[in-house]
Amino acid sequence: MITKRTLGSLLTAGIVATLMSGTAMAADMTLKLGHLANEENPWHLAAVKFGEELSALTDGRIEVQVFPNESLGKEIDLINGMQLGTVDMTISGESLQNWAPMAALLAVPYAYKSLEHMDEVASGEIGDQIKAQIIEKVQVRPIAYFARGPRDLTSNEPFAHPDDLNGLKMRVPNVPLFVDVWSALGAQPTPMAFSEVFTSLQNGTIGAQENPLALIRSANFNEVQKYVNMTDHVRSWIYLVLAESTWAKLSEEDQAAVMQAAATAQAYERELFLKSLDDDRAYLEEKGMTFVEVDGAAYAAKAKDAVLANVNDEIKPIVESLFAE
Repeated sequence: MITKRTLGSLLTAGIVATLMSGTAMAADMTLKLGHLANEENPWHLAAVKFGEELSALTDGRIEVQVFPNESLGKEIDLINGMQLGTVDMTISGESLQNWAPMAALLAVPYAYKSLEHMDEVASGEIGDQIKAQIIEKVQVRPIAYFARGPRDLTSNEPFAHPDDLNGLKMRVPNVPLFVDVWSALGAQPTPMAFSEVFTSLQNGTIGAQENPLALIRSANFNEVQKYVNMTDHVRSWIYLVLAESTWAKLSEEDQAAVMQAAATAQAYERELFLKSLDDDRAYLEEKGMTFVEVDGAAYAAKAKDAVLANVNDEIKPIVESLFAE
């Protein structure tokens, strides 16, 4: 005979068993997503949003674990891991040109005249060609893209026109393309580690440097530079990528869910990105920096030959067409 207490115990046990079963079944698949940004970066927040959306769309069957700050490995290591099947996702850009030459198009100086122009390319036919080659050559699948802050020139005098540069000593990353472009523009570029830039500006070894507003702000360059010349000389984007081996394991329904979650994450990141640009400019202006509108067409025209000399033959016709637009 089953008493009320026994019945109650059985019901409780059944509920607990059901909950435990639900927890065990909650995630049939866990995707590991590692990247280099910190927890406050829009890329990280968008990656988290992607995970939340994908979990909701699949009723919890697929969860995403996000590892910021290179805690799962450096960018190239993560790409290698995706090819080996030990990592599922990362955020990567022009580094992919190590395998897929067309990925160099993600960050060509003066190729994109505005954020809208860049969006047209990234989401259009050229973008489709880039993605197809990345899938084929790298075995990772771009599922969304995030804009990156344009690179601008900081200095202690305004440079509205490239003719004004006239031998300006400035720091650039150790990238031949950057060195050649700034030399063509009339400056004297000096490759230097980022960690050395503030002190070199402070002691006058160099008079200028170029970086996105977010880095200008975080590095406190406002303490040693007066102007932000809005050269916007490099506009670029970066992809949220999924290992092709992981994609192949998904049903068509789950693949659709991944792409829907990725689209939501892309839109969310764009909101955060635009807000960060406004916030960074307001902060730097508050700290005393003056923003200078430049003759962008003159800068681009003077840089063109150096850019074309540094890109490979496969993408050169595309770069020429972008300059012509």
